[in-house]
Amino acid sequence: MAVAAGEAQPEPREPMGEERQRWLREAVAQALAGPGAARAELQRCLRLLAGPCPGEAAPDRGLGDTGGHEGALAQLAELCESLDNATDFCSLGGLEVLLELLGHRWPPLRAGAARVLGACAQNLPGAQARALALGALPALLGGLRADPDPRVPPAALFAISCLVRAQPEGLQQLEALGGLEALGGALQSPQPPLRARAAFLLHCLLKEHPRLKGPLVQQGLVARAAALLRSEHDGAHEHGLGVLCSLAAGCPEGLRECRDPALGLEELLRQRRELLRGHDEFQEELEFCERLLQLCFETPPEESTMDR
Repeated sequence: MAVAAGEAQPEPREPMGEERQRWLREAVAQALAGPGAARAELQRCLRLLAGPCPGEAAPDRGLGDTGGHEGALAQLAELCESLDNATDFCSLGGLEVLLELLGHRWPPLRAGAARVLGACAQNLPGAQARALALGALPALLGGLRADPDPRVPPAALFAISCLVRAQPEGLQQLEALGGLEALGGALQSPQPPLRARAAFLLHCLLKEHPRLKGPLVQQGLVARAAALLRSEHDGAHEHGLGVLCSLAAGCPEGLRECRDPALGLEELLRQRRELLRGHDEFQEELEFCERLLQLCFETPPEESTMDR
């Protein structure tokens, strides 16, 4: 048996694919780099961002002028997905640098700074508290409401979401600054990614904080969410239906608005239900649709007003 085993020829193996080789090289590089290299890269990026942008005084600038700064922000957004790196970034004064860039005249830097801020804050309570104390939320709401460049509002809304979810101080600031109204307004944006992110955040906030139902109904969110459903079908519709379900359940005023014949919601929901049936990829949206029909149009009024 030993002789036979020694004489046996190894089975031929297929050559490693390019994608697999690239993954292996990246994994080895990360293993060899260690935390010290990541901190050094954070410091390098911050030094670059602290310096002036080449050509900043020029009236028209392109990627060639701010490419270094944009690249540094893209690198930071990736690095700060790690909690350890995000903690280091904050300890190095990174949040203060980002707050300055949120008001930069060049839109890619405003958008990049918002993305890095969101990456730092999304799972790090200390970063959330520090950013809120520095005044990040008013600056981000300004970007959401009025920035003329289409790249900035979605990035600002991402950062806002990371500062207010599971963060009582962030939500309190959002309400005080009129941020709920801004989220409702984002549902009517011509940008599909912005509509989807706004619908998702509103749905999450309503589930986590049912007390927001009344104020949001008063701000016209029922009509805005219904209007969202009449736009071209995309990922925002699922969360738009979720928003309407939350507003109709346990909120008599929200339920009355959903039932208003002028809104035309019943016909819209019945048509949508037929379109979604048989499509597994839209199962959750279909469930919201059926739930809303049941709450508003297929349940006796005295039952549907009960808090569920």
